[in-house]
Amino acid sequence: MVSEVMLQQTQVPRVIEKYAEFLALFPTIHDLAKAELQDVLLVWQGLGYNRRGRFLRDAAKLVEADYDGIMPRTVMKLTTLPGIGHNTASAIAVYAYNQPLVFIETNIRTVYLHHFFAGAEQVGDKEILELVAQTVDQENPREWYWALMDYGTYCKKQYGNANVRSKHYTKQSTFKGSKRQVRGAVLRALTEGNSTEVSLRQTITDERLPAVLNDLIAERLIVKSGEIIMIAP
Repeated sequence: MVSEVMLQQTQVPRVIEKYAEFLALFPTIHDLAKAELQDVLLVWQGLGYNRRGRFLRDAAKLVEADYDGIMPRTVMKLTTLPGIGHNTASAIAVYAYNQPLVFIETNIRTVYLHHFFAGAEQVGDKEILELVAQTVDQENPREWYWALMDYGTYCKKQYGNANVRSKHYTKQSTFKGSKRQVRGAVLRALTEGNSTEVSLRQTITDERLPAVLNDLIAERLIVKSGEIIMIAP
């Protein structure tokens, strides 16, 4: 669960170091469930999309409360956890429990676009998933997906990024100067201690700061008590 959530919208090289650091601090579901969000976000710095850190902590709390601290094994139950959609739940079930389920991500999409949709544009994931369902190894799907992921990486290097021909392809916006950068700056400042909007403005001069603060409050990443702004508990 930790690796799959970290890998959402984040490349493997950036995840590897944080993954090891995260598991060192929170080696069990119980440890993560009782963690303060501030500690989770502190180790999460550098990965971006910080709500994923909260999703993981809240998912651990739910596993403790609803599943006696034992990770569920079915996609239906996994999708009850915060931040876990059907695709991520299927990947978890494949890699953790070796279940022959169907899911898609960028490397898988690359392989099928290259071999089955040469020259086609605006290919939908539904079309690709039908082929994945027909070809997934039923006896050892975990190893089959490992190989597929490695082959997808090879295809990208050898033939270029076929994902641009996917109907679902969107190029990630530049981080520098983005609202995401402002969000990161706010959370970085608050992991070092509580603050006020006036104080934050001294170092974060972006005019979008008030909107970012409202977004972070709505996402339960921060809370405001009077004038004091802090990381949510």
